[in-house]
Amino acid sequence: MLTTEENELLTKVGPGTPMGALLRQFWTPFLPSRDLLETDGVIKRVRLLGEDLVAFRDSNGEVGLVAENCPHRGASLFFGRNEFCGLACNYHGWKFDITGACIDMPNEPAESNFKDKVRVTAYPVRDVNRMLWTYMGPRETPPPFPQFEVNTLPYDQIYEPHVMTEECNWVQGLEGDLDTSHVYFIHGRIGPDVPAAPGSMRGVWTNDRAPGLDVVTTPYGAVYSGIRRINDTGDIHHRINQYIYPFFTMITIDSTVGLRAWVPIDDDYHMLINMSGKANEKASPQMDVRMMDGFASAGGYIPETSDPRTRYFSYANKGNDYLIDYEVQKNHNMSGIPFLMNLQDRAMTETMGKTYDRRKEHLGTSDRMIIHVRKQLLSASRAFQEDGSLPESVDDPELVRVRPVGIHLKDGEDWVETTKVMRDVDGGLPVEHVPFFD
Repeated sequence: MLTTEENELLTKVGPGTPMGALLRQFWTPFLPSRDLLETDGVIKRVRLLGEDLVAFRDSNGEVGLVAENCPHRGASLFFGRNEFCGLACNYHGWKFDITGACIDMPNEPAESNFKDKVRVTAYPVRDVNRMLWTYMGPRETPPPFPQFEVNTLPYDQIYEPHVMTEECNWVQGLEGDLDTSHVYFIHGRIGPDVPAAPGSMRGVWTNDRAPGLDVVTTPYGAVYSGIRRINDTGDIHHRINQYIYPFFTMITIDSTVGLRAWVPIDDDYHMLINMSGKANEKASPQMDVRMMDGFASAGGYIPETSDPRTRYFSYANKGNDYLIDYEVQKNHNMSGIPFLMNLQDRAMTETMGKTYDRRKEHLGTSDRMIIHVRKQLLSASRAFQEDGSLPESVDDPELVRVRPVGIHLKDGEDWVETTKVMRDVDGGLPVEHVPFFD
């Protein structure tokens, strides 16, 4: 349970908020590269950490991310012209490059140097492995770019990112991914041999519905294991997942290399951005199709408007009860909601409300990881406010070169030591995954 003050500190991310200040110290993914492929092409509204921005790809192929409102008289640059290496406001022609510098001011006298004194807020962008990232912090020189495995794989081993917009606070989405005990219930099937519902993944089956939970603090966040007994011979399944400051997770699902980001749009909306690839082989075109629209069998995405909150918002949503089907619930899976990407999780986190009042909750032993990460985020936010100190991973990009692991061990075997090399991207071992179901 948190106090009202703690809940606000944890969840609010806009300019001037303590948590917002912390999050702005990290590189943040915000848009798949495919959304801005064309040079001098479309302009996209972007809302990120409560700021209204626009993104564009200039004549040189570089991506700019700037404040939406022109610093002249506040007209929206979304209606501007993207041409000749800059974005020109259509109100009076003031033109800005990707660094925020004003490079043309055609309604001022030719001899005027006024344009040299005007800038629009601009954030640096990196286009890496099909994903656009930005740094929104105050440093003149941004921190080193994070060396997540998905950021360093060859381009042809990377899948297209999957994105899902959620209508709730970012912490609710993040905490859902930190919760390993929910897997059997919301993702479970009603019997070990029950087939998948049409258009859905099959779902999970396990006899151990109350896993143990070990949490270990790391310099980049935390690693934790959901511990389940899988038979009577002493075999234990360890579902070992990663939390990485400030909003990244790595979940053991299959042999795919993955990274999830729970990116705040503002206090009421966030994006789940799922980046993935293969460590030792080329990515398949079939998986690319699935990642670009993992909700195809459930109506896909709603038509996108210029409002960023409609981008990657699935047809199955709270307004239609996530297409719950009680026949499916009776005959196939525990929830009756299509098991597609994170739709089932979303039904749980969104229905808590935009920002859940954590004074009302009653946390148990299965919530240890959620409690742990809350404490880490609150402590990091306060430390940054007090003395400017930051988690080590901000300035040490190698710390995030970790993996999740699924593995069977004997009862009492030390999972931390046994999997140490497996969890190290550069340890030289293949991606390790043993499913705990079936």
